Amino acid sequence: MSQKLKNSTQSKDTKKSIRRIFKPDIIREWTALWKELGFWGLVKRKGWKIVTAVVLFYLIRDSLLYIILPYLAARGLLGC
Repeated sequence: MSQKLKNSTQSKDTKKSIRRIFKPDIIREWTALWKELGFWGLVKRKGWKIVTAVVLFYLIRDSLLYIILPYLAARGLLGC
């Protein structure tokens, strides 16, 4: 095999392993159901707990990014 092909193969394997870390199996399952059945099909199959989980995830993430980190930066605790 040529060197470029080996590097390409290694790069693809690395990307796949990174995707596994950042996209757990449950999220991949939900994504597949969303693509197959649409939003309401996903809600019917898995229930409203998915909607609740997504809302909570974004609520926590955005609170951290847009409220807590700027507050800590303004107080000088982060030193950025």
